[in-house]
Amino acid sequence: AGWFRRLLHKPKSSSVESLKSSHSASSSPSSSSSAKSSSSSPGTSLATSSMPLSPVSTPDISASDSPRWDKSYDVCICHSEGDMELVEELVSYLEGQPESFRCFLQLRDAVAGSAVVTELCDAVQNSHCWVMLITPGFLQDPWCRYQMHQALAEAPMANGRTIPVLKDVDRKDYPRELRNIYYIYMALKEKSFRQIRDTVMRYLQELCRSSAKRME
Repeated sequence: AGWFRRLLHKPKSSSVESLKSSHSASSSPSSSSSAKSSSSSPGTSLATSSMPLSPVSTPDISASDSPRWDKSYDVCICHSEGDMELVEELVSYLEGQPESFRCFLQLRDAVAGSAVVTELCDAVQNSHCWVMLITPGFLQDPWCRYQMHQALAEAPMANGRTIPVLKDVDRKDYPRELRNIYYIYMALKEKSFRQIRDTVMRYLQELCRSSAKRME
């Protein structure tokens, strides 16, 4: 009986205390979930302990020192005469954007009395981007193909300057000279206009970034 009473009054061991504390900790959802997340997802703890990344600044293409102003036009529209109505809508859309894109439209901007070849070559050289509105009329117009070849000679790599836009043309009739360049298929006019605008914008922003890096 004496040894039984001593056993009842014996202080609790540390193992029992640790078991009790671990049990109370496991009963707390917040502590268990945090322990699980820190052990199973090391990337989370690393991300929270690291400094937040600063957002990438977007170049201001309209700044006074922007390389955008090195050329007379942002976009040269190459098209057949039969597509004039659609092209006028596109030019109106681009020029009406907040960036006020400068468009070369041959029938509007060509100098009276100058040679056609001279005007086409000057338009290509003095523009950052070239939109090729490839329609059945485009494929049959030798001047359109000439301007296309001039643009490819100016920038043969697919760097965003040449923007082919297909309308009412099968993929098999897509000019072989442009096969290494992705095109915009004009099914919905409004969507295609936005894609053209975004492509021009992307090129001008990249142009500004490259210019800024060279000056650093």
